[in-house]
Amino acid sequence: MGAGTLDRRDVVADLVAGVPDALIVAGLGSPSYDLFAAGDRELNFYLWGAMGAAVPMGLGLALAQPERSVVVLTGDGEQLMGVGSLAAVGARRPANLSIVVLDNGHYGETGMQPSHTSLGTDLTALAAGFGIQNALRVSSRPEISVLRDHVLARSGPTFAQVLISPDEPPRALPPRDGVHLKNRFRGALGLLPF
Repeated sequence: MGAGTLDRRDVVADLVAGVPDALIVAGLGSPSYDLFAAGDRELNFYLWGAMGAAVPMGLGLALAQPERSVVVLTGDGEQLMGVGSLAAVGARRPANLSIVVLDNGHYGETGMQPSHTSLGTDLTALAAGFGIQNALRVSSRPEISVLRDHVLARSGPTFAQVLISPDEPPRALPPRDGVHLKNRFRGALGLLPF
């Protein structure tokens, strides 16, 4: 498990292009930078410092917006921290939720120490064990289209462990104003800001 050879920016750009109407929640650090680099949109919500919160937020959003595809974009370190949230996803089974874990086998935000996925932890097996019916490992570019099809089909919660290279591209920083991001996202959903 752990690091692969896929380029993280290419994976995220391909996925976002394939699901243009999806609501996307990006976890802290590199997933947010990758999403912003793929093109800022009102349907993107960047979690700057809420480590472990991407999946719970995506779950709540999927339950509140059942007619919309919801994608959580996170890293292996954040998912390992919030692994228990997968139990809630497996219990609630929102058909419109897809969790995409960009797994480089390292804790990228704290100095590239090896993460547990490079030491044998199998996130795909954990997701399946929590009852997430579509649990897959993505290690090649053609498999990105399979992941995209799962997002668009909304046929049960999907979990994808995407094996990416540990290379770190230059940071592309999204807006840091939390109130602005919240109001922009709510506006895109047709909800009044508060």
